[in-house]
Amino acid sequence: MTDVPALVEQARAGHPRAVARLISLVENAAPELRAAMAALAPHTGRAHTVGLTGSPGVGKSTSTSALVTAYRRLGRRVGVLAVDPSSPFSGGALLGDRVRMQEHATDPDVFIRSMATRGHLGGLSWAAPQALRVLDAAGCEVILVETVGVGQSEVDVAAQADTTVVLLAPGMGDGIQAAKAGILEIGDVFVVNKADRDGADTTVRDLGHMLGLGEARRPGDWRPPIVKTVASREEGLDEVVEALEKHRAWLAEGDRLTVRRRRRAAQEIETIALAALRSRISDLRGDRHLDALAERVAAGQLDPYGAADELVAGLTDDQRA
Repeated sequence: MTDVPALVEQARAGHPRAVARLISLVENAAPELRAAMAALAPHTGRAHTVGLTGSPGVGKSTSTSALVTAYRRLGRRVGVLAVDPSSPFSGGALLGDRVRMQEHATDPDVFIRSMATRGHLGGLSWAAPQALRVLDAAGCEVILVETVGVGQSEVDVAAQADTTVVLLAPGMGDGIQAAKAGILEIGDVFVVNKADRDGADTTVRDLGHMLGLGEARRPGDWRPPIVKTVASREEGLDEVVEALEKHRAWLAEGDRLTVRRRRRAAQEIETIALAALRSRISDLRGDRHLDALAERVAAGQLDPYGAADELVAGLTDDQRA
């Protein structure tokens, strides 16, 4: 059995092995996970969580590594959660983001963890919210969350981050295609990376035009800046950090950050509750009551909505008992 209190204390003291073990508990949904989350809860809420998203090939990993360097120059303790896609065939993942950040591997004030999506859509792993809590409680002042390469609607990162960075790059077909619809709306800071390529100014102009068309902002609302970078040469990264700090200061005004984090907590609670219900329903797969309901629906004696209502009522009655 894992000594959870000792593990939590070691993680809070900054021991990387303890942090890694806690995140492993999260990923494996270990029996000790509930006790670990309860012990960590009073020590969370201090970190600034920054999500980085964009299409494959825009330079997310390179930008993340360069941002780590920029924040370390400011003396910040940094955590990185890099999410890689899982194979639909083997279930495995090549956790390559950690390979690209080897220059930070020996820095005791940088913790980098790669996670596989394990089939979860939306650009993040299902375990990401709890892993973020571990890094927060471990004293990371800034947590960078790098998603897998996402499309136009995979925008889960906005629900988990205080500030969301959307990266684009010129020369990748329609430069705005990757930022249409939902992903255009979630960006707090837009970064046009690889700005030394032809077409960078055009991408910036088109993006500004798209943002202007979608604006329905009131006085005092945040206006997402557009920053040009060449992350491979660490050019423009100080401007990105400045934009992130300005957004953090804007969130601190009034109760904006509190509202955003409450929304995040509500979604996290709902996800856990739904997972528990799915688990209980799975336990009923061979149950006589579920078989009887299925038989009545198949025979046309009961509609599926009525059957589902009976099933849910039975689950809640069992819980009260």
